[in-house]
Amino acid sequence: MIDIEELIILALEQLRSNVARTVLTMLGIIIGIGSVITIMSLGDGSTQSIIDQISKFGTNVLTVSPGKAGRGPGSSGGIFGTLVEKDAQAVSELANIEAVSSVVSGQATLVNDDQSVSSSVAGVEYAYAQIQSLEFSEGSFLTESNINSMTRNVVLGDNLIEDLFGEEALVVGKKLRIDGKTFKIVGVIKDSGSVVVPLPTAQKLLFGQDHLSSISIRVIDIEVMDNTLAQVENLLLERHGISNPDDADFYLTSPQQMIETVGNMTGTLTAALSGIAAISLLVGGIGIMNIMLVTVTERTKDIGLLKAIGAKRKDILAQFLIESLVLTLAGGIIGVIIGGALTYFASSALGIPFIVGLKSILLAVGVSVGIGILFGYYPAKKAAELNPIDALRYE
Repeated sequence: MIDIEELIILALEQLRSNVARTVLTMLGIIIGIGSVITIMSLGDGSTQSIIDQISKFGTNVLTVSPGKAGRGPGSSGGIFGTLVEKDAQAVSELANIEAVSSVVSGQATLVNDDQSVSSSVAGVEYAYAQIQSLEFSEGSFLTESNINSMTRNVVLGDNLIEDLFGEEALVVGKKLRIDGKTFKIVGVIKDSGSVVVPLPTAQKLLFGQDHLSSISIRVIDIEVMDNTLAQVENLLLERHGISNPDDADFYLTSPQQMIETVGNMTGTLTAALSGIAAISLLVGGIGIMNIMLVTVTERTKDIGLLKAIGAKRKDILAQFLIESLVLTLAGGIIGVIIGGALTYFASSALGIPFIVGLKSILLAVGVSVGIGILFGYYPAKKAAELNPIDALRYE
């Protein structure tokens, strides 16, 4: 009886005897596995990048927004006047609350000389910097005096500096215009595209509104996040005279909820794209079956000779199955390498983390083995069932 090691050696010799055909046969598997690895890895990298961005602001931050969650465009933001400053003040008196800031936001045009940028502008209170864990590359945040006296001071994210002032510009103390009003820059936020002004300035001077776009809350510890979220919800329901939570005219979001939502969305998209890419694996599997059937036909006499000298049906079956497995497994390994390389270059270009998970690699190997068995079994069975006399007579 032929042992497994000898069968593998025989399979490698057969594949090496016609390199061009072997490579072309593996191509469908290589492309399929490479595509699936790339898509899954880029999906994981994109998810991690978004999670990192969310986590930068702290995992113990809650946001209250007006409107109803999940009702599509126009269901939230500053459109609904259901949140007011007294709501924020009431929330700040709850237990486990570290800091609270009212927020008013809207779109505005920032102008410096002949350079202009359209951006979201947020009017906030002094606690906002602490809540969002802001770091500064130049200057500092708005002072309580700035906010209480409705000054025309502004804090910019450093991502906007180059567009408005050029590279490596020192901008603290300089002026710019926001919707035609002159503001003085007092600080630059690291790794940010934010534009922040005092809350009263945004309400009275820029947007002309008394209601809030959101309330930003920092909880003392993530361990009490769920309990605090429930307390805030109950308080606002009571203040707004709403008995049924389903009728709430506000909704709360936390980093954990956002991370879960992002994970679900990217997971669904990645799975769909991976399914599309996997079609090439089906095509590759059919190609392998066809080539293996051709191989059986070409080696009919050899099969007859093996049977004549004592090879059993299971030996012939094992030989052709292992040949198919070696073919698909080699294609799978090459596909993993190519997929990993493509992921590396794509991740670098997109600026997302490079992640090729063990799950993806094991899936690729498992799929390769599965294809080898599934599409190799019929040709192997056909070879094993050949009559030795007819096989020896085959021309």
